[in-house]
Amino acid sequence: MKPIDWILLWTLSLLWGGSFLFNELALAGLPAISIVWGRVALAALLLAFVLRLSGQGMPPRRIWPALAVMGVLNNLVPFTLFVLAQGQITGALASVLNATTPLFTVLVAHVATVDERLTPLKATGIGLGFGGVLAMMAGEDLRGEGLAMLACLGAALSYGFAGVWGRRFKAAGVTPLQTSAGVVTCSAGLLTPVWLAVDRPWALDWPGVVPVAAVVALAALSTALAYLIFFRILGRAGATAISLVTFLIPFSAAGLGWLVLGERLEMRHVLGLGLILGGLALIERTRVAGR
Repeated sequence: MKPIDWILLWTLSLLWGGSFLFNELALAGLPAISIVWGRVALAALLLAFVLRLSGQGMPPRRIWPALAVMGVLNNLVPFTLFVLAQGQITGALASVLNATTPLFTVLVAHVATVDERLTPLKATGIGLGFGGVLAMMAGEDLRGEGLAMLACLGAALSYGFAGVWGRRFKAAGVTPLQTSAGVVTCSAGLLTPVWLAVDRPWALDWPGVVPVAAVVALAALSTALAYLIFFRILGRAGATAISLVTFLIPFSAAGLGWLVLGERLEMRHVLGLGLILGGLALIERTRVAGR
């Protein structure tokens, strides 16, 4: 990888890691569904504008049902679960649990595909990673922080399903930018009636400048700009390079949480992160080696 690719990779990790900080700031004045709706609705507008500038049209009509499923799996479910969880736990801890996404992706791919089966080394990596999860959840019950941590794992599982589901779009001849714009547009459309019914935005008090700015940052930086950088890295350096962002996000999120909010991870969370990253390293080794 060239130096510019590393700069882009670290930038992407900051944008995605920053989403956990922005969630916490937004929660100071807004309910969860309003935060998620603002994120996907504004991102949809921004990416539609980028599509227009690029000369590309929106995805063909035949692909929209699949984009809607992707919007639920990759946006609505995980975004909502993480925001709800961050009402109980820090963004730093949520980002550590988010790092289990590749573990779930491997498991889903094993069940749902015929070309990505579990190998002994992959199974060892998964076991090591989930051992880290158990270390972090030791002593927790299904209330408060324990329930919030399970919500984060549910979000990571949803991302795992999305990773497998999303493979169909390349074969369908849809560009990455079209896919991204279509996914967030579907997400906004599906969530709008729920947002209106549950949060009744016309009855909400003014949340304040910081929560509103945090939602704008979620949409503009952690969603729209992050998608653009993601596909730029993918095109320049390939899938192996982009997979490294999984290792960087927890450090970016924890660093931002400490710098802005004074958050610190407990020792068991650091131990769990080490085991998760060790498991991911084993899985990545099998992918690079083709085993």
